[in-house]
Order: sequence, then structure tokens, then C-alpha cells
Amino acid sequence: MSNIVRDSDVVELSGPPVFSFGEKVRSNRTIRNDGTYPGKQVGDILVTKGEVGYVVSIGTFLQQFFIYGVEFLETGYRVGMKRKELESVDTCEETDDLPLPEEAVS
Repeated sequence: MSNIVRDSDVVELSGPPVFSFGEKVRSNRTIRNDGTYPGKQVGDILVTKGEVGYVVSIGTFLQQFFIYGVEFLETGYRVGMKRKELESVDTCEETDDLPLPEEAVS
């Protein structure tokens, strides 16, 4: 077990997950298959930078990181991603297009 290589000394599990179930997120990196995605060749692109999806599960990896299962609706892929690979999509972006309620007439 002493041969485990960690890419960070940070232990995310000491706090709550950054993202929550159902949250809209954006990939800030292109993600390729590392061999763990069935039906795709190693190196195939699964997620492109800027692609938007929703958090559908939250797990852990190496007792250090949260892994967010993100469903990308455009491609239909569900990919496990680390916090550093994601960013939250501003909810204000969605509400800007909603019509304002009409004022009550007295």
C-alpha cells in the first residue's frame, strides 16, 4: 500500500461535498476514458471542456476525494469526476430568461 501515488495531500472528506445531488455543473477539462468506461476505447473523449451535466451520485475515492457522478444529457454519458474537474453553473444564468411576474392591479 505504500506505493499509492496521490495527486494531492488535501483530504476533501473532512468537509461536506462541494456539489449536491441534482446540481448543474460544467466540465472545466476534457475527460478521456482511462479504461474504466465500458464500451469505449482507452483515450476516447467522454466529456469535452465546457460540457454541462447534472450531479446524480456522490462517492469517494482513496478515502481522500469526493467523486461526483455526472450525467451529461447531450451525450448520455455518466462520468465520475473530481472537484477540480468541475465548476458549478451559476443558477442566475437560468433565471435571467424567466419572465417577471405581472404586478397586481389594484
